[in-house]
Amino acid sequence: MDNSSVKEIAQRSKKASRSLIGLLSPEKAKALKAMATALRNNTAFLQEENDKDIKNAVKNSLNTAMIDRLRLTDKVIESMAAALEEIADLPDPVGKITGMIKRPNGLMVGRMKIPIGVIGMIYESRPNVTSDAAGLCLKSGNAVILRGGSEAFHSNMAIIGMLKRSLSDSGIDPDVIGFIPVTDRQAVMDMLSLEEYIDLIIPRGGEGLIRTVVQNSKIPVLKHYKGVCHVFVDQDADFDKAYRICLNSKVHRPGVCNAMETLLVDSKIAGSFLPEVIDMFKKSSVEIRGCDKTREIVPDITPAAEQDWYEEFLDLILAVKVVEDMDEAIDHIEKYGSDHTEAIITENYTRAMEFLRQVDSSTVLVNASTRFSDGGEFGLGAEVGISTSKIHAYGPMGIEDLTIEKFICFGDGQIRQ
Repeated sequence: MDNSSVKEIAQRSKKASRSLIGLLSPEKAKALKAMATALRNNTAFLQEENDKDIKNAVKNSLNTAMIDRLRLTDKVIESMAAALEEIADLPDPVGKITGMIKRPNGLMVGRMKIPIGVIGMIYESRPNVTSDAAGLCLKSGNAVILRGGSEAFHSNMAIIGMLKRSLSDSGIDPDVIGFIPVTDRQAVMDMLSLEEYIDLIIPRGGEGLIRTVVQNSKIPVLKHYKGVCHVFVDQDADFDKAYRICLNSKVHRPGVCNAMETLLVDSKIAGSFLPEVIDMFKKSSVEIRGCDKTREIVPDITPAAEQDWYEEFLDLILAVKVVEDMDEAIDHIEKYGSDHTEAIITENYTRAMEFLRQVDSSTVLVNASTRFSDGGEFGLGAEVGISTSKIHAYGPMGIEDLTIEKFICFGDGQIRQ
Protein backbone atom coordinates (compact mmCIF):
# COMPACT_ATOMS: atom_id res chain seq x y z
CA MET A 1 0.00 0.00 0.00
CA ASP A 2 1.50 3.35 -1.04
CA ASN A 3 1.14 6.74 0.60
CA SER A 4 -1.73 7.75 -1.68
CA SER A 5 -3.80 4.76 -0.51
CA VAL A 6 -3.25 5.55 3.18
CA LYS A 7 -4.03 9.18 2.45
CA GLU A 8 -7.26 8.17 0.70
CA ILE A 9 -8.38 6.21 3.79
CA ALA A 10 -7.61 9.24 5.95
CA GLN A 11 -9.50 11.57 3.62
CA ARG A 12 -12.58 9.33 3.75
CA SER A 13 -12.40 9.19 7.55
CA LYS A 14 -12.08 12.96 7.78
CA LYS A 15 -15.12 13.42 5.58
CA ALA A 16 -17.09 10.79 7.49
CA SER A 17 -16.22 12.44 10.82
CA ARG A 18 -18.35 15.43 9.79
CA SER A 19 -21.39 13.16 9.56
CA LEU A 20 -21.01 12.25 13.23
CA ILE A 21 -21.53 15.83 14.44
CA GLY A 22 -25.29 15.71 14.12
CA LEU A 23 -25.65 12.08 15.20
CA LEU A 24 -27.97 11.75 18.20
CA SER A 25 -27.15 9.62 21.25
CA PRO A 26 -29.92 7.03 20.55
CA GLU A 27 -28.51 6.52 17.03
CA LYS A 28 -25.03 5.92 18.42
CA ALA A 29 -26.40 3.53 21.04
CA LYS A 30 -28.35 1.56 18.43
CA ALA A 31 -25.23 1.14 16.28
CA LEU A 32 -23.04 0.15 19.23
CA LYS A 33 -25.51 -2.52 20.32
CA ALA A 34 -25.73 -3.83 16.77
CA MET A 35 -21.92 -4.09 16.77
CA ALA A 36 -22.05 -6.07 20.03
CA THR A 37 -24.65 -8.45 18.60
CA ALA A 38 -22.56 -8.98 15.48
CA LEU A 39 -19.54 -10.05 17.56
CA ARG A 40 -21.61 -12.50 19.62
CA ASN A 41 -23.34 -13.97 16.58
CA ASN A 42 -20.06 -14.58 14.79
CA THR A 43 -17.92 -15.99 17.61
CA ALA A 44 -17.03 -19.15 15.68
CA PHE A 45 -15.87 -17.19 12.62
CA LEU A 46 -13.84 -14.78 14.77
CA GLN A 47 -12.08 -17.69 16.44
CA GLU A 48 -11.37 -19.38 13.10
CA GLU A 49 -9.65 -16.20 11.90
CA ASN A 50 -7.92 -15.77 15.26
CA ASP A 51 -6.57 -19.34 15.05
CA LYS A 52 -4.69 -18.33 11.88
CA ASP A 53 -3.00 -15.55 13.84
CA ILE A 54 -2.23 -17.82 16.80
CA LYS A 55 -0.60 -20.42 14.54
CA ASN A 56 1.50 -17.73 12.86
CA ALA A 57 2.47 -16.34 16.27
CA VAL A 58 3.67 -19.74 17.48
CA LYS A 59 5.49 -20.31 14.19
CA ASN A 60 7.22 -16.93 14.53
CA SER A 61 8.14 -17.62 18.18
CA LEU A 62 6.21 -14.69 19.68
CA ASN A 63 6.55 -14.55 23.46
CA THR A 64 3.83 -15.87 25.75
CA ALA A 65 2.69 -12.36 26.74
CA MET A 66 2.02 -11.43 23.10
CA ILE A 67 0.16 -14.69 22.41
CA ASP A 68 -1.92 -14.20 25.57
CA ARG A 69 -2.96 -10.74 24.37
CA LEU A 70 -3.71 -12.08 20.90
CA ARG A 71 -6.06 -14.94 21.79
CA LEU A 72 -9.82 -14.45 21.25
CA THR A 73 -11.42 -16.82 23.77
CA ASP A 74 -15.18 -16.99 24.32
CA LYS A 75 -14.62 -14.85 27.41
CA VAL A 76 -12.66 -12.20 25.50
CA ILE A 77 -15.27 -11.96 22.73
CA GLU A 78 -18.06 -11.69 25.28
CA SER A 79 -16.14 -8.95 27.11
CA MET A 80 -15.71 -7.08 23.81
CA ALA A 81 -19.45 -7.24 23.14
CA ALA A 82 -20.30 -6.29 26.73
CA ALA A 83 -17.92 -3.31 26.53
CA LEU A 84 -19.71 -2.02 23.42
CA GLU A 85 -23.05 -2.31 25.22
CA GLU A 86 -21.68 -0.54 28.28
CA ILE A 87 -20.30 2.25 26.09
CA ALA A 88 -23.73 2.55 24.43
CA ASP A 89 -25.37 3.16 27.82
CA LEU A 90 -22.84 5.74 29.07
CA PRO A 91 -23.86 9.41 29.12
CA ASP A 92 -22.94 11.12 25.86
CA PRO A 93 -20.38 13.86 26.55
CA VAL A 94 -20.71 15.56 23.16
CA GLY A 95 -22.48 18.90 23.37
CA LYS A 96 -22.33 19.09 27.17
CA ILE A 97 -21.99 22.70 28.34
CA THR A 98 -20.03 23.50 31.49
CA GLY A 99 -18.78 26.48 33.45
CA MET A 100 -21.18 29.14 32.22
CA ILE A 101 -20.40 32.49 33.82
CA LYS A 102 -21.84 35.95 33.34
CA ARG A 103 -19.30 38.68 32.61
CA PRO A 104 -19.79 42.26 33.88
CA ASN A 105 -20.94 43.29 30.39
CA GLY A 106 -23.67 40.64 30.42
CA LEU A 107 -21.83 38.24 28.07
CA MET A 108 -22.37 34.59 29.02
CA VAL A 109 -19.19 32.53 28.57
CA GLY A 110 -18.83 28.78 28.95
CA ARG A 111 -17.42 25.65 27.34
CA MET A 112 -18.92 22.91 25.19
CA LYS A 113 -17.53 19.40 24.77
CA ILE A 114 -16.77 18.46 21.17
CA PRO A 115 -15.07 15.48 19.44
CA ILE A 116 -11.36 15.70 18.70
CA GLY A 117 -12.04 14.70 15.08
CA VAL A 118 -10.09 11.78 13.61
CA ILE A 119 -8.14 9.48 15.94
CA GLY A 120 -5.32 7.33 14.58
CA MET A 121 -4.78 4.11 16.54
CA ILE A 122 -1.55 2.13 16.06
CA TYR A 123 -1.39 -1.02 18.17
CA GLU A 124 0.12 -4.47 18.54
CA SER A 125 -1.55 -7.81 19.26
CA ARG A 126 -4.79 -7.36 21.29
CA PRO A 127 -7.57 -7.59 18.68
CA ASN A 128 -10.02 -6.49 21.39
CA VAL A 129 -8.52 -2.99 21.00
CA THR A 130 -10.13 -2.92 17.53
CA SER A 131 -13.69 -3.04 18.87
CA ASP A 132 -12.95 -1.01 22.02
CA ALA A 133 -11.39 1.84 20.04
CA ALA A 134 -14.12 1.81 17.41
CA GLY A 135 -16.84 1.87 20.06
CA LEU A 136 -15.30 4.63 22.17
CA CYS A 137 -14.61 6.80 19.14
CA LEU A 138 -18.14 6.39 17.79
CA LYS A 139 -19.71 7.28 21.14
CA SER A 140 -17.49 10.37 21.48
CA GLY A 141 -18.24 11.49 17.92
CA ASN A 142 -14.81 10.76 16.47
CA ALA A 143 -13.82 8.87 13.36
CA VAL A 144 -10.99 6.40 13.90
CA ILE A 145 -8.29 4.95 11.66
CA LEU A 146 -7.00 1.62 12.96
CA ARG A 147 -3.65 0.07 12.16
CA GLY A 148 -3.26 -3.17 14.06
CA GLY A 149 -0.16 -5.31 14.23
CA SER A 150 0.69 -7.95 11.64
CA GLU A 151 0.36 -10.66 14.31
CA ALA A 152 -3.41 -9.96 14.61
CA PHE A 153 -4.13 -9.26 10.94
CA HIS A 154 -6.79 -11.93 10.32
CA SER A 155 -8.54 -11.25 13.65
CA ASN A 156 -8.65 -7.51 13.03
CA MET A 157 -9.93 -7.88 9.47
CA ALA A 158 -12.78 -10.07 10.72
CA ILE A 159 -13.72 -7.68 13.52
CA ILE A 160 -13.55 -4.61 11.28
CA GLY A 161 -15.80 -6.25 8.68
CA MET A 162 -18.48 -6.93 11.28
CA LEU A 163 -18.30 -3.45 12.79
CA LYS A 164 -18.51 -1.68 9.44
CA ARG A 165 -21.48 -3.79 8.32
CA SER A 166 -23.23 -2.95 11.58
CA LEU A 167 -22.66 0.75 10.96
CA SER A 168 -24.07 0.53 7.44
CA ASP A 169 -27.12 -1.37 8.69
CA SER A 170 -27.62 1.40 11.28
CA GLY A 171 -27.52 4.14 8.66
CA ILE A 172 -24.08 5.46 9.65
CA ASP A 173 -21.24 6.05 7.19
CA PRO A 174 -18.95 3.01 7.64
CA ASP A 175 -15.93 5.18 6.85
CA VAL A 176 -16.07 6.53 10.41
CA ILE A 177 -14.05 3.37 11.05
CA GLY A 178 -11.00 3.32 8.81
CA PHE A 179 -8.57 0.41 8.66
CA ILE A 180 -5.08 0.15 7.14
CA PRO A 181 -5.34 -3.37 5.63
CA VAL A 182 -1.63 -4.10 5.24
CA THR A 183 1.24 -5.22 7.47
CA ASP A 184 3.83 -3.04 5.72
CA ARG A 185 5.47 -0.75 8.30
CA GLN A 186 5.77 2.01 5.73
CA ALA A 187 2.00 2.42 6.03
CA VAL A 188 2.53 3.51 9.65
CA MET A 189 5.06 6.13 8.58
CA ASP A 190 2.65 7.38 5.91
CA MET A 191 -0.13 7.58 8.48
CA LEU A 192 2.03 9.61 10.86
CA SER A 193 2.58 12.28 8.21
CA LEU A 194 -1.12 13.01 7.58
CA GLU A 195 -1.56 15.91 10.00
CA GLU A 196 -4.09 17.51 7.65
CA TYR A 197 -6.54 14.63 8.17
CA ILE A 198 -5.66 12.99 11.52
CA ASP A 199 -5.96 15.00 14.74
CA LEU A 200 -4.45 12.66 17.34
CA ILE A 201 -2.36 9.47 17.36
CA ILE A 202 -2.72 6.92 20.16
CA PRO A 203 -0.17 4.06 20.03
CA ARG A 204 -0.62 0.91 22.13
CA GLY A 205 2.04 -1.74 22.32
CA GLY A 206 5.65 -2.26 23.29
CA GLU A 207 8.02 0.54 24.20
CA GLY A 208 9.84 0.20 20.85
CA LEU A 209 6.65 0.78 18.86
CA ILE A 210 5.63 3.79 20.92
CA ARG A 211 9.03 5.46 20.73
CA THR A 212 9.08 4.95 16.97
CA VAL A 213 5.66 6.60 16.68
CA VAL A 214 6.69 9.55 18.88
CA GLN A 215 9.92 10.11 16.95
CA ASN A 216 8.24 10.04 13.53
CA SER A 217 4.82 11.60 14.04
CA LYS A 218 3.87 15.03 12.76
CA ILE A 219 0.60 14.59 14.70
CA PRO A 220 0.22 14.99 18.50
CA VAL A 221 0.68 11.65 20.31
CA LEU A 222 -0.93 10.43 23.54
CA LYS A 223 1.19 7.62 24.88
CA HIS A 224 2.63 5.53 27.63
CA TYR A 225 5.98 3.85 27.08
CA LYS A 226 5.71 1.04 29.62
CA GLY A 227 4.13 -0.03 32.87
CA VAL A 228 6.65 -0.37 35.68
CA CYS A 229 4.02 -0.71 38.41
CA HIS A 230 4.80 -0.88 42.13
CA VAL A 231 3.06 -2.15 45.24
CA PHE A 232 4.31 -0.73 48.55
CA VAL A 233 3.49 -2.76 51.66
CA ASP A 234 3.50 -0.31 54.55
CA GLN A 235 4.38 -1.10 58.16
CA ASP A 236 0.67 -0.87 59.04
CA ALA A 237 -0.51 -3.22 56.31
CA ASP A 238 -3.04 -5.97 56.93
CA PHE A 239 -0.99 -9.00 55.90
CA ASP A 240 -3.93 -11.03 54.60
CA LYS A 241 -4.96 -8.15 52.32
CA ALA A 242 -1.35 -7.63 51.27
CA TYR A 243 -0.85 -11.30 50.34
CA ARG A 244 -3.97 -11.35 48.15
CA ILE A 245 -3.27 -8.00 46.51
CA CYS A 246 0.40 -8.69 45.81
CA LEU A 247 -0.32 -12.11 44.32
CA ASN A 248 -3.14 -10.79 42.14
CA SER A 249 -1.10 -7.79 40.98
CA LYS A 250 1.69 -10.04 39.71
CA VAL A 251 0.13 -13.37 38.78
CA HIS A 252 -3.38 -12.62 37.46
CA ARG A 253 -2.06 -11.58 34.01
CA PRO A 254 1.68 -10.95 34.17
CA GLY A 255 1.92 -9.98 30.48
CA VAL A 256 -0.12 -6.77 30.73
CA CYS A 257 0.97 -3.22 31.50
CA ASN A 258 -0.85 -2.92 34.84
CA ALA A 259 0.80 -5.99 36.39
CA MET A 260 3.11 -5.32 39.35
CA GLU A 261 6.79 -5.41 38.40
CA THR A 262 8.37 -4.28 41.71
CA LEU A 263 7.31 -5.02 45.28
CA LEU A 264 8.46 -2.55 47.94
CA VAL A 265 8.26 -3.61 51.61
CA ASP A 266 8.74 -1.47 54.72
CA SER A 267 11.79 -2.64 56.66
CA LYS A 268 9.82 -2.76 59.92
CA ILE A 269 7.70 -5.69 58.69
CA ALA A 270 9.98 -7.21 56.05
CA GLY A 271 11.22 -10.02 58.32
CA SER A 272 7.73 -11.30 59.02
CA PHE A 273 6.07 -10.46 55.68
CA LEU A 274 8.58 -11.47 53.03
CA PRO A 275 9.08 -15.22 53.77
CA GLU A 276 5.37 -15.97 53.40
CA VAL A 277 4.70 -13.78 50.37
CA ILE A 278 7.80 -14.99 48.52
CA ASP A 279 6.78 -18.59 49.20
CA MET A 280 3.37 -17.80 47.68
CA PHE A 281 5.04 -16.29 44.62
CA LYS A 282 7.30 -19.31 44.19
CA LYS A 283 4.30 -21.64 44.31
CA SER A 284 2.91 -19.57 41.42
CA SER A 285 6.18 -20.02 39.47
CA VAL A 286 7.31 -16.42 39.95
CA GLU A 287 11.06 -15.79 39.76
CA ILE A 288 12.12 -13.38 42.54
CA ARG A 289 14.98 -10.92 42.10
CA GLY A 290 15.69 -9.34 45.47
CA CYS A 291 17.83 -6.57 46.94
CA ASP A 292 20.52 -7.40 49.49
CA LYS A 293 18.17 -6.85 52.45
CA THR A 294 15.55 -9.09 50.86
CA ARG A 295 18.16 -11.82 50.36
CA GLU A 296 19.23 -11.57 54.01
CA ILE A 297 15.66 -12.54 54.93
CA VAL A 298 15.07 -15.05 52.09
CA PRO A 299 18.52 -16.17 50.84
CA ASP A 300 17.55 -18.57 48.04
CA ILE A 301 16.53 -15.93 45.47
CA THR A 302 18.33 -14.23 42.58
CA PRO A 303 20.17 -10.98 43.37
CA ALA A 304 18.50 -7.96 41.76
CA ALA A 305 20.58 -5.93 39.31
CA GLU A 306 20.18 -2.16 38.91
CA GLN A 307 18.41 -2.68 35.58
CA ASP A 308 15.74 -4.83 37.25
CA TRP A 309 14.24 -1.79 38.98
CA TYR A 310 13.59 -0.17 35.57
CA GLU A 311 12.30 -3.36 33.96
CA GLU A 312 8.82 -4.08 32.66
CA PHE A 313 9.16 -7.88 32.78
CA LEU A 314 5.70 -8.74 31.37
CA ASP A 315 6.37 -12.21 32.74
CA LEU A 316 6.41 -14.19 35.98
CA ILE A 317 9.41 -12.25 37.25
CA LEU A 318 9.28 -9.84 40.21
CA ALA A 319 11.81 -7.41 41.66
CA VAL A 320 11.60 -7.06 45.46
CA LYS A 321 13.15 -4.30 47.56
CA VAL A 322 13.12 -3.57 51.28
CA VAL A 323 12.79 0.18 51.93
CA GLU A 324 13.33 2.08 55.16
CA ASP A 325 9.91 3.75 55.09
CA MET A 326 7.25 5.24 52.83
CA ASP A 327 9.47 8.19 51.90
CA GLU A 328 12.08 5.82 50.47
CA ALA A 329 9.35 3.89 48.65
CA ILE A 330 8.12 7.11 47.02
CA ASP A 331 11.68 8.10 46.10
CA HIS A 332 12.16 4.68 44.48
CA ILE A 333 8.94 5.04 42.48
CA GLU A 334 9.96 8.53 41.39
CA LYS A 335 13.34 7.28 40.14
CA TYR A 336 12.41 3.99 38.51
CA GLY A 337 8.69 4.25 37.78
CA SER A 338 6.92 4.96 34.50
CA ASP A 339 3.99 7.11 35.78
CA HIS A 340 1.59 4.22 35.20
CA THR A 341 0.14 2.60 38.35
CA GLU A 342 1.21 2.32 42.00
CA ALA A 343 -0.50 0.91 45.09
CA ILE A 344 -0.03 1.16 48.84
CA ILE A 345 -1.22 -1.51 51.27
CA THR A 346 -1.85 0.09 54.67
CA GLU A 347 -4.43 0.53 57.43
CA ASN A 348 -2.91 3.93 58.27
CA TYR A 349 -5.20 6.62 56.84
CA THR A 350 -2.63 9.41 57.13
CA ARG A 351 0.03 7.51 55.20
CA ALA A 352 -2.51 6.36 52.62
CA MET A 353 -3.53 9.95 51.88
CA GLU A 354 0.09 11.08 51.82
CA PHE A 355 0.91 8.36 49.30
CA LEU A 356 -2.03 9.46 47.13
CA ARG A 357 -0.85 13.08 47.22
CA GLN A 358 2.85 12.51 46.67
CA VAL A 359 2.93 9.73 44.07
CA ASP A 360 2.56 11.37 40.66
CA SER A 361 1.58 8.34 38.57
CA SER A 362 -1.58 8.33 36.46
CA THR A 363 -3.31 5.81 38.76
CA VAL A 364 -2.68 5.42 42.50
CA LEU A 365 -4.56 2.85 44.59
CA VAL A 366 -4.99 2.16 48.30
CA ASN A 367 -5.48 -1.47 49.36
CA ALA A 368 -6.31 -2.69 45.86
CA SER A 369 -4.56 -4.58 43.06
CA THR A 370 -2.74 -2.69 40.31
CA ARG A 371 -4.75 -4.83 37.88
CA PHE A 372 -7.70 -2.47 38.43
CA SER A 373 -5.93 0.25 36.42
CA ASP A 374 -8.16 -0.27 33.41
CA GLY A 375 -10.88 1.70 31.66
CA GLY A 376 -13.45 -1.07 31.95
CA GLU A 377 -12.78 -1.57 35.67
CA PHE A 378 -13.01 2.20 36.24
CA GLY A 379 -16.46 2.38 34.64
CA LEU A 380 -15.34 3.90 31.34
CA GLY A 381 -16.89 1.03 29.36
CA ALA A 382 -13.47 0.30 27.86
CA GLU A 383 -10.34 2.29 27.23
CA VAL A 384 -8.74 3.57 24.09
CA GLY A 385 -5.39 3.54 25.87
CA ILE A 386 -3.58 4.71 29.00
CA SER A 387 -1.92 8.09 28.90
CA THR A 388 1.15 8.79 31.03
CA SER A 389 1.80 12.01 29.13
CA LYS A 390 0.24 14.99 30.86
CA ILE A 391 -1.51 16.65 27.95
CA HIS A 392 -5.30 16.67 28.24
CA ALA A 393 -5.69 13.14 29.60
CA TYR A 394 -3.82 11.14 32.27
CA GLY A 395 -4.49 7.49 33.00
CA PRO A 396 -7.05 5.17 31.33
CA MET A 397 -8.85 7.06 28.56
CA GLY A 398 -12.58 6.70 27.96
CA ILE A 399 -15.10 8.72 25.97
CA GLU A 400 -14.66 11.89 28.03
CA ASP A 401 -10.95 11.85 27.17
CA LEU A 402 -11.74 11.65 23.46
CA THR A 403 -13.41 15.04 23.61
CA ILE A 404 -12.06 18.55 24.09
CA GLU A 405 -13.77 21.78 25.04
CA LYS A 406 -14.38 24.84 22.95
CA PHE A 407 -15.50 28.20 24.31
CA ILE A 408 -19.04 29.29 23.60
CA CYS A 409 -20.52 32.75 24.22
CA PHE A 410 -24.07 34.11 24.36
CA GLY A 411 -24.46 37.83 23.85
CA ASP A 412 -27.15 40.41 23.35
CA GLY A 413 -25.41 42.86 21.07
CA GLN A 414 -22.30 43.49 23.18
CA ILE A 415 -19.25 45.04 21.47
CA ARG A 416 -15.77 45.30 22.91
CA GLN A 417 -14.90 48.78 24.17
